[in-house]
Amino acid sequence: MAAIAASSSASRTLLFSHHKLFLSPISARSTTTCQISHFLFNTHRNTSIRFSSITSPGLQSPRETHNFDTSNVIDILEKRGLLESLTSDNLRSLASSTNKTLKVYCGFDPTAESLHLGNLMGIIVLSWFIRCGHQAVALVGGATGRIGDPSGKSLERPELDLHTLDKNILGIENTISTILKSNSVVILNNYDWWKDISFLDFLKQVGRYARIGTMIAKESVKKRLESEQGMSYTEFTYQLLQGYDFLHMFRNDGVNVQIGGSDQWGNITAGTELIRKILQPDVSSEAYGLTFPLLLKSDGTKFGKSEDGAIWLSPSMLSPYKFYQYFFSVPDADVIRFLKILTFLELEEVDELERDMKRPGYVPNTAQRRLSEEVTRFVHGEEGLNEARKATEALRPGAETQLDWKTIEAIAEDVPSCSLAYDQVVNLSLVDLSVSSGLLDSKSAARRMLKQGGLYLNNNRVDSESKSIEPQDIVDGKVLLLSAGKKNKVVVRIS
Repeated sequence: MAAIAASSSASRTLLFSHHKLFLSPISARSTTTCQISHFLFNTHRNTSIRFSSITSPGLQSPRETHNFDTSNVIDILEKRGLLESLTSDNLRSLASSTNKTLKVYCGFDPTAESLHLGNLMGIIVLSWFIRCGHQAVALVGGATGRIGDPSGKSLERPELDLHTLDKNILGIENTISTILKSNSVVILNNYDWWKDISFLDFLKQVGRYARIGTMIAKESVKKRLESEQGMSYTEFTYQLLQGYDFLHMFRNDGVNVQIGGSDQWGNITAGTELIRKILQPDVSSEAYGLTFPLLLKSDGTKFGKSEDGAIWLSPSMLSPYKFYQYFFSVPDADVIRFLKILTFLELEEVDELERDMKRPGYVPNTAQRRLSEEVTRFVHGEEGLNEARKATEALRPGAETQLDWKTIEAIAEDVPSCSLAYDQVVNLSLVDLSVSSGLLDSKSAARRMLKQGGLYLNNNRVDSESKSIEPQDIVDGKVLLLSAGKKNKVVVRIS
C-alpha cells in the first residue's frame, strides 16, 4: 500500500534517460509557499511517464532551508531522484500553478507497530509536497491491513489479530505525526469507510467496473500467479480495495494525487481507473498517480535492513543511537546518492561533499556522518539526534564526555548488559568484574587487555591491576560501563 508497482503491459511508457535521478527528502520542519492545484482528479488513460536516472541540467537546485516560492514540486522530485513514474505529465503543469493546491496521499498498511526505513521514502515525498504548499494525507490501512498487499511478496501475509492490528495502527499514526508534525498532515484510517460497505455493495459499486484481464495483467498479480504458491482471491482483490480508497478520498476529501513506491504502480492505476470510470471527471479535474524508486543500494539490494532486522522509525523499537549508527555503514559508492535521497541538504552542499571525498586529506566517513545527522534529525528531531550523538561519544573509550545514567541506559539495549547486586560489585577487582560481567572470558585475558592499555571503566583507561570498584565509580549509583578495546562493551546494572 505504501509503494508503487511496475507499469502494466497495457501502459505506454516513455523513457527519459537524459537526466540523472537521485533521491532526497525535505524536512517537514521548514515552510514553503509553492502553491499548486487543489481538486484535480482522474487517470490519464493508461499512459505513464517513467523517469530513469535523471538530472535535468535546466532544473534549479532546491533550497531545502528556504522558501520554494516558484518551485514545481514535480521538478524538485525529479531533480533529486524521487520521481520514477507519473500517470500523466499534466501533473507537472498543475504543480506549476500558483493559485491551486494539490492534495496528495500515501498509504501505510499496519503490518508492524512501527514504520521502517523503506516507508520513509513516502514520508519524504509527502514532506516535499507540504513544503511546496500542498496538502498531505497519510492513510493507515486499518481495513486493507486485514488482507495484506501482495505486491512484492512471494507468500500471502499472515493474518493479524484485531488487538495487534489496533496496536500497529496507533504506533504508525504516532510515528507519522511525530515526523511530519500533526498540524502538517491529515491522518485517515480506511476502516472508517470500509466497515460500512457490505460485500454486495462492493460488487455493485466497484466490482462491475473492474476487468479481470486488466487485473491479471498487473505485474504484482502476474508474478504471484506464475509462482508455485499462486494467489488467493482475497489478495487478488486488494488492488480494488486500494483503488476504492483513492476514489473515496477523491470524492469526499478532495484528494487528487496518490504516491507510492515503484512496486505500487498497479494498485495506484487501479484507483485512477476506477475514478475515471465511476466518477468520469473532466480533464481539469483528473486524479493522478506518482511513483518513486525503491530504496536500493548500488548493488541492487534493499537498503534498510541490518543483521538484527528492519531499521525501524519508532524510537521504542530502535533507539535513535542505533538508527544514527546504521548510516555509518553506507559505503562510499552510495553515500552521495543517499544524501540526495534521504536528507534535506542543498544539492550544492551535497556536490561539495562529493568533491571533498576525492580530495587529499579527506577524513573517512565525513559524508556518512552528515548523512546520519540529517536523517536522524528528520526522523527523531533535534532531541533524538543529540541523544544519538551523546551515546556515540559515550561509547568511545577515552572520551571526555561526562557519563550519566540516562546516557548509559540509552545504549544499554545496543550492547550486552547484566545485573549484579551492589555487594557483588563494590570492592571487587576490575579484573574479576570483567569476567563475572561477561566482558572477557578469563582473568588472564583481562590482565592481558589491561597491560595492553585496552581496559576501560566508564570510558577511563585503567592501568593498575589492583583497581577495585568503589562506590563513586557507580554512575548515579545505578550503572557501570566496562570496555575492552574499542568495540567490546558491557553495561553493568547495579541492583
